[in-house]
Amino acid sequence: MQRMAAWRWGALLAFALFAPVGLPAGGADRRALELRRRSAGEPLLSTGGHTLQSAPEQQAPVVADLDADQPLRVLRSWRSGGGEQWLQVEAAERRGWLAVA
Repeated sequence: MQRMAAWRWGALLAFALFAPVGLPAGGADRRALELRRRSAGEPLLSTGGHTLQSAPEQQAPVVADLDADQPLRVLRSWRSGGGEQWLQVEAAERRGWLAVA
């Protein structure tokens, strides 16, 4: 009798672990992943926590703080002698330099 109860608990545990994978509410998504590329006309969006600087240098004065999801229009790209890449962008009618990580 005890052996039968242990088997039932084992079957219940196996069902609880593997069944949710196939259910719609929890588990793997069986749709193919969709890759979306930015077209040339779409603006870049800021992730927030960055600052626009007046020149492409870490010590340059800050022009503005960028909010999350703020549209950015790239004007040009520049690489410093130290290898850092910078973008000159326009955000909310202000221009400045943004360091690219």
